[in-house]
Order: sequence, then structure tokens, then C-alpha cells
Amino acid sequence: MQSVYEEAAALAEQGSPFVIATVVHTKGSTPQKPGASLLVRSDGSTVGTLGGGCVEGDIWFAASQALRDASGPLFKDYFLNEDIAAREGLVCGGSMFFFIEPFPLPLPAAGLLRAIAHAYHGGIPLASAIVVRSSRLPLGSRLVLRSDGARSGSLGDPFLDDQAASLADDLLPLGKTALLHADAGDDVFIAAFTSPPSLLLVGGGHVNLAVSRFAHLLGFRVLVTDDRREFASKDRFPMAELVAVHPYDAWASSFPITPNTAIVVSTRGHREDDLALEAALRTPASYVGLIGSKRKTLLIHEALLRRGIPLQRLKDVRAPIGLDLGGRSPEEIALSILAEIVAFRHGRHGAPLRLDHALLDRLAQQHPASA
Repeated sequence: MQSVYEEAAALAEQGSPFVIATVVHTKGSTPQKPGASLLVRSDGSTVGTLGGGCVEGDIWFAASQALRDASGPLFKDYFLNEDIAAREGLVCGGSMFFFIEPFPLPLPAAGLLRAIAHAYHGGIPLASAIVVRSSRLPLGSRLVLRSDGARSGSLGDPFLDDQAASLADDLLPLGKTALLHADAGDDVFIAAFTSPPSLLLVGGGHVNLAVSRFAHLLGFRVLVTDDRREFASKDRFPMAELVAVHPYDAWASSFPITPNTAIVVSTRGHREDDLALEAALRTPASYVGLIGSKRKTLLIHEALLRRGIPLQRLKDVRAPIGLDLGGRSPEEIALSILAEIVAFRHGRHGAPLRLDHALLDRLAQQHPASA
């Protein structure tokens, strides 16, 4: 969404009208998930994507028409049936729900768009809650919630405002989205905006060097520290935004660490890992991982318990770090680490996506000649 809202803020400054179409909910298998956005300019050009193909083409047409007619926001559903899938070469078979919001002149939301763009670049994180479907409230009614507790606007119902604010508190740390379906039948889409996720690598050895390369490709802001200058330098980590030399027990205050930060501890030894992990656990980072064996992990955890680290905080540590991919090279280990971090950020466990064999058995029963 970042490129969409950065362009929206720029167009707002220029006074140019545009439309933003956003996926607010999905069911089944779809080419994009909630939060995906497409900006359509007045000349028909676009920024962002809704998954391409027939879906994007049809929503582009609806968005262009909404901008041309100045008809106000609208909610649109899209069912990916077998005919559409066959025509487009898709294997999707779900439903997508879109909110199409024109921004014609005058543009009262210009300030909000600037704030969203600023949030992506380290400004105050915020969440936008907007009524996308209702029989009693105006579509497009919006409540803006900042991470410092400030509110502006309203959804048109004080109780619904409080429900949205409570849910936004959970979404803000990682910049997530959610659809609130209220008891009165109203649907409210909540999108949180914050700076891109950062990955802080404690230790500049071979594994973390490989991790930094993958992380950079995935859009993470890479931060690095080591107590040895030759392992913590811009020459070694050219993709890093910040590289600093610090003792392993005294680095945390030098980095911008938030719940949207993942920390990977991979130093040169057991004692250094112990010190670095303790420092990491005293930060607000939501993901903290430690490289090493289960035996080393238990020994370090025992020492940290004695030094007052809460048991629940230790239980949150991903150690040994990564998904069980079986790799041994630094690059393969780095892949398993980033795979776990991505799964964590999306609330998944990293399980295989392959079909259940029971489904194939059922197909075989329907077509016995191929069994």
C-alpha cells in the first residue's frame, strides 16, 4: 500500500483527483488479500495492484466511472467463478470485496493522506477506520486513530468508534488490516499504517550477512551491530540503513526498535549470545530469535531467568530460530529464518500448503479409471 498512498499524497498536493480501490475482505482463494490497493488517476493510469487480470480490469473500470461521475464511494463484490478462472487462466475460486473511494476536488482528506505517507517514513503510526457497508451509516464515514491515542472524525456511532479503536490497537504495531463486522450489520475496514518492518541483526557473521541480503529483497529496513568493527561496517553490509559497533550488552539504545522490529541474535559465542539475547528481550521488538542448538538455548534461558527475564518473554523467543527446512549453508539457514519471520508477521505457522490427500482420494473415487 505504501506506493499507493505516497502517490495519493502527491496528487492531493497537486490538486489532482483520483480513486483508491481497496480489497477489504476475501473468501476462499483469491489473487490478493485485504489491504491490496489500486490508485486510478484521472487519465486512467494506475499505481498498485489488485491481482491483475479480469479482477483488476473490472475494478479499474468501476473506479474510473466513479471518478468521472463523482458518485461517491461504493462497495463492490466480485465472485471468481469457474468461467472467469478458465478465461483468465486462474486457479482462484473465491470472492473479493472492494471499497472504491473517489477523491475529487476539493480534497478534505489531503491531511490524512500526508499523514499516512509520513507514517511510512517514520512518522506517527495511525489507523484509518472507514464504513464500507451499512444500511444506516454513510459510506466513507471515517475515524482516524493515532498511536499516541489521538482521534479525529467518527464512523457515525460512538459505540462503533470504540470498537474500531480497540481493534486498531492490535493492528497498529505491525501495520495490519481487519474488517470489523458490527452487531448492527455495519462493516468497517480498518487499515493501520506504520514504517516498513525493520530487521536488527545482532552479530555480523556469515549467517546474518546472508539474512541481510534476503531481508533487503523483502523490503525490510536492515540494521546491524557487532562488537567487532570488521564485522559491523557498511562495506560488509552495504544494504543496511544503520551499522554500529557496540558491546553485545549495550547496543539496543542506538537503534529505533519498535514492535515492528524483528531481532536475530547470531554472535560468535555462547556468552555473547547470552548478553545479546538479554538486551533484545528488554526491547519492545515483537520477534526475537536466537541461532543455536536446543541445549544452548536452554542454558541461556536458565541464566536469563535467574537474571529476572520474565518466563513469558522467554517463551516468545524463537529458538532455535527458523523453520525446519533442513538447510545447512548460511544461505539456506537465512532462508529458514526469513521464512519464519514472514510467517510470524502474517500470523501463520509455516505449514505446507499442499492438498490434503483425502481430497485426491475423493477425486480418484469419482474417476476410478485414473486411480
